[in-house]
Amino acid sequence: MNTYTYNEQVDMLLVYGFCNKNGRESVRVYHEKFPNRRTPNHQTFANIERRLRENGSFQPKRIDGGRIRTTRTTGNEEAILNRVEEDPRISTRRLQDNLAVPKSTIHEVLKEELLYPFHIQKVQDLLPIDLGSRLAFCHFIQNQQVHNPNFSKKILFTDEACFSRSGITNVHNEHVYSNENPHALKVVHHQHTFKVNVWTGIIGNIILGPVVMPNRLNGQSYLHFLHETLPDLLENIPLLIRDGMWFMQDGAPPHYTLNVRQYLNNTFPRRWIGRGNDAPVQWPPRSPDLTPCDFFLWGFLKSKVYSTSIDHIQELHNRIFNAVNDVRNRPEVMQRMHFNFLKRINLCMQENGAHFEHLL
Repeated sequence: MNTYTYNEQVDMLLVYGFCNKNGRESVRVYHEKFPNRRTPNHQTFANIERRLRENGSFQPKRIDGGRIRTTRTTGNEEAILNRVEEDPRISTRRLQDNLAVPKSTIHEVLKEELLYPFHIQKVQDLLPIDLGSRLAFCHFIQNQQVHNPNFSKKILFTDEACFSRSGITNVHNEHVYSNENPHALKVVHHQHTFKVNVWTGIIGNIILGPVVMPNRLNGQSYLHFLHETLPDLLENIPLLIRDGMWFMQDGAPPHYTLNVRQYLNNTFPRRWIGRGNDAPVQWPPRSPDLTPCDFFLWGFLKSKVYSTSIDHIQELHNRIFNAVNDVRNRPEVMQRMHFNFLKRINLCMQENGAHFEHLL
């Protein structure tokens, strides 16, 4: 790959100094002064200046024995940076294939330019109509916090989640240490499958449940749970917290039946959060990033439950209950969860109801 001549590099250095080391301004000025030359990448100017300072030469840096690295030139540096600027998600393997440059050189160039591979976050798809309801919910929480700084700890956040036999499979985080490759295998697809649907609630530093629910939850079975099981669970909550407690549920279909809404209106008058216009406070749809069960609890539990393979359903039950007890015995984790909830409320308002997890 062709590199720049010494004259071209000197001109780039002069332009870079004239532009007070502003790389993008240097590109514009250089193109105006030399319209018939190829225009370098904005980071090429900084590379040339750095190389002259560090090496006292425009030549690539020498390695052991004084041998010049022939794979590292200003030309392929620029090609690497141009491709990364065009497609920030490109892999080093594709760069190697497209540019015929060793991967070690690519890593070196990216590291010197302080370009690091950051993980992409998965988020829930939001519709334009969702932003207003998310903002309204966040304003409600913020206003209540002003009058009562402990308001968020008076909300009973509830949710259901399904735990299956296969669970989470992420082989990138699983290794087997050995002096020889053991060719280890992990079974992730089973002919005999089973799953457990679990309800939990979080209020203050207390976790209610877990309660095993029907795998196919409907309005009738959910109402039976509210009538028969929830009152017993609430007996474990101190009266000081239970007094004035709010009940939160998401917009799942079993939560939206008429009988369920009537029960909540009678049991928690003007103090429940859920789906529908008759809810005192509407839960914003497609907002798992705003409920502690989703952004904290389920991920924590599943990382514990699926640490090793599960052979039968009773083992799955035991692991779920043991994982909940693990969280229950760590009050500092619960404190961080409440702090994180309020932080998410503020960031959601800052982003006008849009995604905010990239700011956490």
